[in-house]
Formats: sequence, C-alpha cells, structure tokens
Amino acid sequence: MLPKSTDVMVIGSGIAGLCFSLKVARKHKVMIVTKQEPSEGSTNYAQGGIASVLGSEDTFELHIKDTLKAGAGLCNPDVVRTIVSEGPAAISDLATMGVQFSRQGDELALGQEGGHSMRRIVHAQDRTGYSIEKALLEKARANPNITFHEGIFALDLYFDRSTGRVAGAYLLDPNTGEVTGTSARVVLLATGGCGRVYVYTTNPDVATGDGIAMAWNMGALIANCEFMQFHPTTLYVPGAIKEGDRIFLISEAVRGEGGILINQAGEAFMAKYDERKDLAPRDVVARATDDQMKTRGDKCVYLDVTHLGRERLISRFPTIYNRCLELGIDIATQPIPVVPAAHYMCGGVKTDVDGHSSVPGLYAAGEVGCTGMHGANRLASNSLLEAMVVSHRAAGAVLRELAQINYEPPAILERHRKAKPSPQDMAYISHDWRAVRRLMWDLVGIMRTDSRLKIAHERISIFLRDVNKSLDGFNESADLMELRNIIIVGSLIIRCAMRRKESRGLHYNTDHPARDDVNYGRDTVIFKTI
Repeated sequence: MLPKSTDVMVIGSGIAGLCFSLKVARKHKVMIVTKQEPSEGSTNYAQGGIASVLGSEDTFELHIKDTLKAGAGLCNPDVVRTIVSEGPAAISDLATMGVQFSRQGDELALGQEGGHSMRRIVHAQDRTGYSIEKALLEKARANPNITFHEGIFALDLYFDRSTGRVAGAYLLDPNTGEVTGTSARVVLLATGGCGRVYVYTTNPDVATGDGIAMAWNMGALIANCEFMQFHPTTLYVPGAIKEGDRIFLISEAVRGEGGILINQAGEAFMAKYDERKDLAPRDVVARATDDQMKTRGDKCVYLDVTHLGRERLISRFPTIYNRCLELGIDIATQPIPVVPAAHYMCGGVKTDVDGHSSVPGLYAAGEVGCTGMHGANRLASNSLLEAMVVSHRAAGAVLRELAQINYEPPAILERHRKAKPSPQDMAYISHDWRAVRRLMWDLVGIMRTDSRLKIAHERISIFLRDVNKSLDGFNESADLMELRNIIIVGSLIIRCAMRRKESRGLHYNTDHPARDDVNYGRDTVIFKTI
C-alpha cells in the first residue's frame, strides 16, 4: 500500500534520481517511485561514458570550449563552467560508491568521442551506465531512509494552491487500479527522456516523457524541445528489429577509437560534411548519414572498424561485439550497418544548475531537465556528467530549503474513480500510440520544413483532443497516461520547432537553412496557463 505522505518524493531511478536520493537521505525520508523495475531506464543502457577533465593534458577551458561549440550558441556559459568544473569530484564520488571504471595501469582509461578535442571519456568498457546503475542501486537499497515503490505510475503532480507549491503526486498502482494521493514537501522529477515519442529510438520503453508532460500540466516553464538529438549510429539489421523496438546503440566511442563511416559504395563520406570527419558532433553526423541515405537511396550506411583488430574490439567493446555477432555480423571482418535514431532530449523542464524549476517545491535533474548545459546539441557523454552534478547540487538545495522552511503539505484529496477501459478503448490506445510516433518520425525528424511542421501540429492537436476526451470517459490507466504524455511532448517539440525560423544544432529546417543569431540566439521557452 502506498504511503499518504513522505518528506521527499523522487520520480525516477536513474543516475539523477539515485544520486539525489542518496544525499538527501542523510537527513530525510525519501520515496522513490518508478513505473518499472528501478534499473529499467536510459542510464542502464548508456554505453559510452562520462566526459570529464582527468587527463594531464586536458583542461576545464578545453572541455568548456568543446561544449559551447557543440551547443551552437545556446549553451549557458555559467552553467557549463559549473558542471564541467565539478565533474571530477562527482566521478570520484561514483568510484567511492563502487563503480568499476576501466583503467590503463594505475590511471583511468580515457576515451574520445565526437566533438571532443581531447581524450576525456571515463568509461566501464562499453557498459558504463549499467555499472553506474548497479552500484547506485545497491547503495540506495541498503539505505534505511530510502524506500522504493516499483511498478507505480506517477499520473500527475499535486499543486497546493494555498501556498503555490507542488506538494506531491497522484500515484497509480496498475495491478490494483488504485490511485493514491501522496503528499511530499519536495518532488524531484528524474524521469529521463522521451525517445518513445518517435518510432525508432535507442530509449527503453519507459522513456515516454512523463516528467515533461506532468511539469507542463503544472504550468512549469519548458524550454528548447525542438532540440531532439538523433544518434547517428544505431544498429540496422532488417527483420531483427520490429517497429517500436528499442534500437541497439553503436556507441560514439567506436568512432572515437577510429571507426570510419562509409556508404554502400565503400566511400568514407564525413570529410564532405565537416573537417573533423568522423569525430564531428552528433548533429552534423546524423544529418550527413541522413543525406547519404536519401541522396543515394540506401537504407543504411556503415561503420567500419575492421582495421582495429579483433582483440582490441573484444577488449574495448565486448557488448557491441557480442550483440553484433548474435545477429550474424562479425565486426572484426564486416562493417556495421547503422542508421540514425531518436536518442536524447536537450530541452525539457527549465531549471537552474541546482535543479530548481519555475514552480516552488518542484525540482528536476537529468534528461528531463533543461539547465542550459547542452544548448542546441549535446556534446557526447555530457549527459551523465550533467545528471550527476545537477542532482548533487539539487540535493544540497533541497537540504537547505527543508532546513529553512516549515512547510507541511496538505493531505491530497482522493481522485474521482472512473470505469476501466474497455477492449475497444485499449484498441484505440494502441492505434494512436503507433500513429503519433509515426507522425513524429515522418514529419518532425532530422530534417524539417514549415509545411511538415504545420501538418504535424494540426494532426497532433486532434490526438490531444481525443486523448483528453478519453480521460473524461474511463480510468487513468498507465497505457492511456503514457499515450497522453507522448502526445503532449510531441506537441511541445512541434510548437518549439515552429517558433524557431532558422537552422541551429539539432533543429534543421530546410526552409530556413541559415543560423540567425539576431532573432533566434535564445532559448525557446513556453508554458501552460493553469
């Protein structure tokens, strides 16, 4: 049975939620809500690593410069400086908690990835996220002040109108159909990304943009949702992966170790698009691969690592090597077929570097938040870095806030119960789920136009109307609420994209191919009036 109240509620159990919880739990009771098992999130699938200045020849200034360059003029320089400079301490903290990073002798092994001028990617072979999630979960489960509520779906945040604060959430237990209003003095959104808004994505099933949708409905500021990052190299094996499946990622680190992108004619093509060739940032490489596929009529391009040798590939990329081998691809002798797929949301709930949203009592950290670190395009492996630093800082901010204010949230009134969805309703949910994701992939992908965005906006508005009508008709099931959330987030991506009449970073509109710093050198910020 779910509790009626808690000190601090954390929605999500990836690196941001767990780092935050472990620090806050030193003084307060923390309730972690996760809609599947705690490890089933994007952190667990992160391959590459964490970007941080640890090499003797590297400097904070170089990392800051690389980040600002990749972000195409929209990064917040102060936020970038703070996060970059606090990265080494955060990595040391992870190592203390048991994360086993790869080493070269007595030193940490450092990889290189696209957009980085130095080798600075701390990693655990090619399963960095798994190693981090495993270590953090062990620590959190052993902490008596942290309780996990698994398989629980957060429907909506609760707003205390008397104080103007977020004061908890409505939580659904799908097994019983019961909805509980649980009050909290502070709520942290750590719900991760929204890749499931698109048909083809590297994200797990849980990445349906729940945190962004809940914050939007609460009237929080949302920023830069037009900047959806498509990873340029995900595994393409016809017949092995069905539409809607999570696409297996071929890590950025593979290019960092010398992988070369080639087309089906065997031509290395990245020099045509950028002087950094295969180590260009992801926005450049994704557009290049998309252009090669469209102009040549090919279904994929290839990532050639055959020159690296079998021993090196097995040692550095055992997960990738074995997964490809399972699908009949020996990457030591055959190039890897790859295509772009939706990967990471650079926008989200607008926060400062301490995780404060625009709504009192509501914090956000990790991919769900938008601090200004990533600007218009995330630099590879800066995501786990940001999640660590912002969650640590958010924990400090929450501890200070709870020590200073004497706020006790009110009991949350029970939500009105409705009839459960019928088989016909479930068929409708399944149909619209597929239709929305296909709409986003076809009309709001790597390359955009004004006319496609207009059509997408008109169509998604109909989906939004229909899902709201359905919510008036039957119980708020997890399936229906996830559909609502991907529709809301899809509409936010479209609305932000329609406002930006230029091309910058991850947003490329062929009707406005030039970058316009005079009119659009700023964040796209929107909110819902409640």
